[in-house]
Amino acid sequence: MYTITKEFHFSASHQLCGLPGDHPCARLHGHNYIAEVELRAETLDENGFVLDYRALDPLKRWIDDHLDHRHLNEVFGHDGVTSEVLARAIFDWARARWDQVSAVRISETPKTWAEYRP
Repeated sequence: MYTITKEFHFSASHQLCGLPGDHPCARLHGHNYIAEVELRAETLDENGFVLDYRALDPLKRWIDDHLDHRHLNEVFGHDGVTSEVLARAIFDWARARWDQVSAVRISETPKTWAEYRP
């Protein structure tokens, strides 16, 4: 099995309104997110790729247009936009376009990661 990954960066705000009022994430705040998209294939294409990294340019544009410098509660229409929710949303968007997408990881901070992998 061959595996490749590509990293995308964006900044956005959110607020987790279901948490106790004294929880820091209950307040409006933002993160410099890193989204890592993993793709897998048992065989390589005619150019020796799982997928040409440049083929992922539409994902970069989607992230820039829909997530970057946005308030994620408004983007998703609810108050529970966690890294886990972001990982699944990006996975679903990407997997609908490329069958090789196998997982998405999201980082809010240098020490934390959430992953969606079906």
